[in-house]
Amino acid sequence: MKQRFFRRNAFWLVLSLVLCLVSALGASITQSAGGAVSVTKLTFPGASGGTISALLLKPAGADATHKRPAIVLAHGWWNEKEMQDSNYVELARRGYVVMSIDMYGHGSSSYMKEGNEAVAGTGMYDAVKEIATLPYVDTSKIGISGHSNGARAANWSIPLDDAADTQLIKSVYLVDNDPIYADLKTGKFINYYGSRDVGVQADQFDEFFFRSYDKTGKAITTPGEYIGTPNAQSFLNFGANPSGSERKSYHFYTKDVDGASAIRVIDNPPQTHPWGPFSKQEVTNVLTFFNKSLGTPNPIPVGSQIWQLKEFFNALGLVGFAIFLLAFTRALLTVRPFAGLRITEPAVLTVRDRKGHAWFWGALAVSAVFSGVSYLFLSNFTPLSLVYFIGAPPVIPQGAVFFIGLWSAINGIFALIVMIVSYQLFGKRNGMSLRESGILPGWKKFWLGILLGLIVVIAAFGIVFVVGWLFNTDFRLWVLAIPTFGPDKIGIALMYLPLFLVYYIANSVAINSFNRFTIRGKEWINTAVLAVFNILAPLVLVIAQYTVFAVSGELIPGFGGIFSIWLFPVIVFLATAAVISRKIFRATHNPYIAGFIMASVATVVSVTNTLTYIK
Repeated sequence: MKQRFFRRNAFWLVLSLVLCLVSALGASITQSAGGAVSVTKLTFPGASGGTISALLLKPAGADATHKRPAIVLAHGWWNEKEMQDSNYVELARRGYVVMSIDMYGHGSSSYMKEGNEAVAGTGMYDAVKEIATLPYVDTSKIGISGHSNGARAANWSIPLDDAADTQLIKSVYLVDNDPIYADLKTGKFINYYGSRDVGVQADQFDEFFFRSYDKTGKAITTPGEYIGTPNAQSFLNFGANPSGSERKSYHFYTKDVDGASAIRVIDNPPQTHPWGPFSKQEVTNVLTFFNKSLGTPNPIPVGSQIWQLKEFFNALGLVGFAIFLLAFTRALLTVRPFAGLRITEPAVLTVRDRKGHAWFWGALAVSAVFSGVSYLFLSNFTPLSLVYFIGAPPVIPQGAVFFIGLWSAINGIFALIVMIVSYQLFGKRNGMSLRESGILPGWKKFWLGILLGLIVVIAAFGIVFVVGWLFNTDFRLWVLAIPTFGPDKIGIALMYLPLFLVYYIANSVAINSFNRFTIRGKEWINTAVLAVFNILAPLVLVIAQYTVFAVSGELIPGFGGIFSIWLFPVIVFLATAAVISRKIFRATHNPYIAGFIMASVATVVSVTNTLTYIK
């Protein structure tokens, strides 16, 4: 039996490593266009005093005698530079020099200081000045583009460029954030961008932007009505009061401004705000705009896109990473120091009686309802609303992680209460043993299990760093990403780890020690049910949010769009955690190993994909 266990697990361990390798190779080949584009990670001091981390993509043939147009890209708030990979892959293979940055406070760039969000366009204008120093860049053809707050960074960069001795920014493409329409003092429409070419992607179902407001601040138009609003029409009229026939989306309007022919265009696809960086339509809009404004050195048709292939390979890495967590854990159980943690055979499972099923389903239902209600309550808890977005440094340097961690801890405590009540009123009376159920494994096995979990987490992220070092790639799919990170993030992770430990350990104990039995004679059905209930509340909240949005054009009152967006990666992670914790428990009869592993991974992934503030 031991040899069978070893052979079977060896297959999964090898498969996980193969998937990670294939992911790295495939993503690297795709983003380098088969070697036609060099991809380099770099860190440089910004002119404003901070340090910026970036990816630089240089197409073959770009040199001092064959200068190329250049584009600086910026991600949205609570993201990092690889979130722009759909754009930088396609722009670079068409011959543009591309720099995708970690804005200040994000990724590996310098932290954001409170009240200093706009410094150097959050780093974008520092990047513009840096890319202009490259000998193979045509400084008369530099564009900038960003998604969400990356677009806001572009807006902040304009007055800095206006004030410079030599203006560097020729083109601006804003994705999912409003352009500047009016003078802040007078309220009158203005041409904020001067003679620059400017385009906007205004999603018809954007959760945050492209609304018009009355004097009380109440929204009076939805994003779907944007193109007909005075704001949009004034933008398309180069800051003039809109008059005459209504200007349309997807049409390039030109005007002579200060002796130069300038462009304005609004693209208006029927999609949501977070879908922008993962949208073929958005990439098409970006390529079309910069071709019109700067000219495309390598004119590949805009519909010919390969970035989706990179996303596929990146996603393989996520799968490989998840399998590795399980397979390497089980592999360590065959090593002498941890062999005592492995059990020979999983406990024999029986079908619960009607009363047992009532407790099972009742506890799941109550927990799911509490999860959803507590999430809504916290999202509307005014005293902490500012903390959620910018934190409260130095105690809370990352607001978004604090919100998810606090919600997790509250649900972990509630799960403990449910388990105590269940044990006292049902389990204890029906012969449940805390030791035999794995809740009391003994201190030696508990701490040995934590040590095993720590080794697994370090090894898993070690793979991420090797991949990042050798291939300049990582593991990600849309909003779920496992990037490399600096040692500073370890200290931040330790600050938040206790919050996540409360939930994931409680969740593992609930799944394995209290709720493990056969349904219709199959344990996997029980596991599947638990995975579904792990994600049920977040899934219902997301579905409800976007159903209301699709029907009414507005979000659920009191449920801000960012809170539903934050649930996207949580849903994937909670479902995965249920399966991995069950399989590790089957091999160890110890729920704390998986709880520690999943809490650690969730914490590190959270703190490396968000915004960090300092005093």
